[in-house]
Amino acid sequence: MQKKVLKVNPKDNVVVALVDLAQGETVTLGELTYEIIKDTKAKHKFAAVDFEDGDHIIMYGVIVGKANQSIKKGEVITTENVKHQSAKVEGKTATLGWTPPNVDKWKDRTFMGYHREDGQVGTENVWLFFPLVFCENKNIETLKDIFEKELLHDKASKHQLLLRSLLNGGATDVVEEEKEEDTRVFKNIDVRFITHQGGCGGIRQDAEALGRLFAGYVNNPNVAGATVLSLGCQNLQVQIFMDALHTLAPNNKKPIVVYEQQKSGTIDEMLTGVIKDSYEGIKKANDIERKPAPITKLNIGLECGGSDGFSGISANPVLGEVSDIMAAVGGTTMLAEFPELCGVEQELVNRCINDEDGVKFLKLMQDFEKSVVAAGSGFDMNPSPGNIKDGLITDAMKSAGAAKKGGAAPIVEVLDFTEYATKPGLNLLCTPGNDAECTTALVGSGATVVLFTTGLGTPMGNPISPVVKISSNTILSEKMSDIIDFNAGTVISGDKTIPEAADELLEYIIKVASGEVKTKADLLNQNDFIPWRRGVSL
Repeated sequence: MQKKVLKVNPKDNVVVALVDLAQGETVTLGELTYEIIKDTKAKHKFAAVDFEDGDHIIMYGVIVGKANQSIKKGEVITTENVKHQSAKVEGKTATLGWTPPNVDKWKDRTFMGYHREDGQVGTENVWLFFPLVFCENKNIETLKDIFEKELLHDKASKHQLLLRSLLNGGATDVVEEEKEEDTRVFKNIDVRFITHQGGCGGIRQDAEALGRLFAGYVNNPNVAGATVLSLGCQNLQVQIFMDALHTLAPNNKKPIVVYEQQKSGTIDEMLTGVIKDSYEGIKKANDIERKPAPITKLNIGLECGGSDGFSGISANPVLGEVSDIMAAVGGTTMLAEFPELCGVEQELVNRCINDEDGVKFLKLMQDFEKSVVAAGSGFDMNPSPGNIKDGLITDAMKSAGAAKKGGAAPIVEVLDFTEYATKPGLNLLCTPGNDAECTTALVGSGATVVLFTTGLGTPMGNPISPVVKISSNTILSEKMSDIIDFNAGTVISGDKTIPEAADELLEYIIKVASGEVKTKADLLNQNDFIPWRRGVSL
């Protein structure tokens, strides 16, 4: 049965509206009764007590804001009466205990993956084309057009057919596309293409970071081999990329085709060589087949975007349960988006197994925030207009809900941007909250599947790793069914518990990892790649 209100943590002094509440309506929570003073939309919060100016707002058991005026019990919390505030962090103050979930049903589960010589197992088999500098984007786009036309033989989409009909004076309704068939020449490998705006023109550190990011993509077990284009004079030299790859994978056996335009002569000569050499690599990679692997070989990235007031109480806790299951069986997960961990630093520091990781986490957070303040902003500006409209009115409130994706397991390692995850268990990865930059970074650090929660909807995807979209509410799942893979709104409606939804989601993840189902982002060809540039353009 659908409840009307919810208090997330017994310590909270605000209550979440699960449905629209009208002014004057009376609602009951446990033994307490509240009269709603103003219309309160679903996903928003109202005061459980009377607040005076300066009182702390508590949600998820932590400080998420401060009242800047008197707020009456039953009155909705807004950006006008509450400002961002979070608790101070004092370094590691305790070692948090953890009771792992029962994983008897998962410990022997397998998925069908692509086994690499270094022991990693991929969920995809991709030959990847990418440039070391934006000057080569046009050549990458030319190769994309050539390879996709010859290897995929794509039929015209229904929107192409519509335009074709209009050009011929035909119907103005959308024409239904022909029945989809697998027309690929090679059935066992995908060919993907990346373009970007980096590699030169900025600080050298950003170019070097991009080189490490690409090394992570090549090392990701979802990649079978790669074709790399270089201009020749850019900051990100071929040797920088190759050195980064050697550092990450000293015994790399994956084929890598490298062409440098300033050494190759004409574009025609370069593209001719690229096509011949890449074709040979793609043909061999097509011989690799899926084989059983334990789910401990999965590396799952945890992310949210377009969050709403339900994200932190449905979709994100479901991911947290999945993350705890993976940690308990010996798999790997990564929680990213450091600006969205503001306000829960103390808990995360206390969950770090090694004290030095707690110190590293706080240093990364502090340095990140300093750079934001130096640019004239701050973490308190993190909630987007869409977040605020749907109930996330402070960064700490957004962060406390976002952190639920990491469950309760101990943190085995803290990673900076472009560092690769090697330890089973929950890792923290320093990335921005920007959806595309975060997903790009997670995959560069080894994620073979990315779980992406959303309350408002986003079509984000990735070139080499499947991105599973989980909606926080059923309305979104039904309205944007073409981008949502899994509905966690059943937790809000009361149809499923968080553990039940997590079990169902993990079953779906195994199907995705085995190639049995395609994610909606993959079906939409959402192959987004945006590297994080920490520096400035020069």
